[in-house]
Amino acid sequence: MTNIDDASTLPVTWWKSTYSDSGAQCVECGIVGAGTVAVRDSKSPHGPALLFTCAALSSFTAAAAAGGFGATE
Repeated sequence: MTNIDDASTLPVTWWKSTYSDSGAQCVECGIVGAGTVAVRDSKSPHGPALLFTCAALSSFTAAAAAGGFGATE
């Protein structure tokens, strides 16, 4: 995983999940290159982004969906 200080500098088209509503709890993704995905907070387009390999992002989302991170309410 790599950190980018200003996500707006990445040459990507950002998108949100179709499950996202108009609320403030969204992340956006963008394809950076072959096998690399950027993830940023939709509320902060000039804020940081994280770059993941596709495999790492897939593992992360599967673990999150399974409750693997001990989410709190």
